[in-house]
Amino acid sequence: MSLEREYDCPVCEGTTFWRTASMEIQLGEKTKWRCEECGYGFIEIDGISTAKA
Repeated sequence: MSLEREYDCPVCEGTTFWRTASMEIQLGEKTKWRCEECGYGFIEIDGISTAKA
C-alpha cells in the first residue's frame, strides 16, 4: 500500500492524503489517513472509510 493517496478533502479542498498509521485487526487492515493541507483525518478498515461523503 502506498504512503500517499489522492482524495478530495471535505474541509479544505486539498487532494493529498498521507498514511499515518496501519495495523492488522480482526476486521481487516485498519489505515489512518491525514490531509496534507489541513490535518483532517479519517480511518479505513478493510476498504470501508469513515470519511465524510
